[in-house]
Amino acid sequence: MSRRARVSPAEAGLPDGGARRRTPGLRREEVAVLAGVGASWYQWLEQGRDISVSPQVLDSVARVLRLSNAERRHLYVLAGLNPPAPEPAPDHGCEGLRRLIDAWMPFPAHIMDRYYNCVIYNEAAGWVLGMRPGTTQNCLVDFFTDPLYRSRTKSWEQNARTVVAQFRAACSACPDDEGFQAVLAELRETAGPEFARLWDERDIQDAGVVRKELDHPLVGLLCVESTAMKVPARPDLTIVLHTPLDEAHTAAKLEWLASPEGRRGAMYPVAG
Repeated sequence: MSRRARVSPAEAGLPDGGARRRTPGLRREEVAVLAGVGASWYQWLEQGRDISVSPQVLDSVARVLRLSNAERRHLYVLAGLNPPAPEPAPDHGCEGLRRLIDAWMPFPAHIMDRYYNCVIYNEAAGWVLGMRPGTTQNCLVDFFTDPLYRSRTKSWEQNARTVVAQFRAACSACPDDEGFQAVLAELRETAGPEFARLWDERDIQDAGVVRKELDHPLVGLLCVESTAMKVPARPDLTIVLHTPLDEAHTAAKLEWLASPEGRRGAMYPVAG
């Protein structure tokens, strides 16, 4: 009822009813008409009666009442259905996410979409991981095909099985998604037998924390822990933050790479 009260007839494309309208917002009958359901059924829905509901009808009601993603999920819960994944808002939060990974300096950080395409990365990801415009900009494809990244990654063999298993987990949630299929087609064409062998093992693993060891040409061994995190407001994106471990003076080395002296010594591809 409270959600009905905040939507005016004009916003819903209806006449306001003038002086005859006793309450603000939409009447139950108006919501029912706009959502394409029966007036009695909608009244029972508001009253919480034990009635049969479908996701399609709930989505129609959510559209009429202009519910947010959180409110729409809550409506599903009230109706006893599994909440849907929130719809991503293309621009919502991007500037804030950019500030987040820039604030993570001098440690590497990047953000990728559901297909592992790199969306944005900070300078340290360029210096340390070799992220740069000349690559495919897909984190999984570059893991297998970028010679600069492979030459630096001492833990490549151990991490390869993990990243493939994590990508299979993401694919299994959307088996018919053409975006995943396009990445798989590129991997089969460019990544060679190494990827094919790991993919055929059919391992599944959730994204999480991964230990990485890198041999950097300027500072030597770096030991970091990458943590993949989802953002509720942008379920299509994953933030990957690399935290220095208490080994090989990794934090001090990363801080030096970000210093003026370290930048002058960076005679290798860096992020622009």
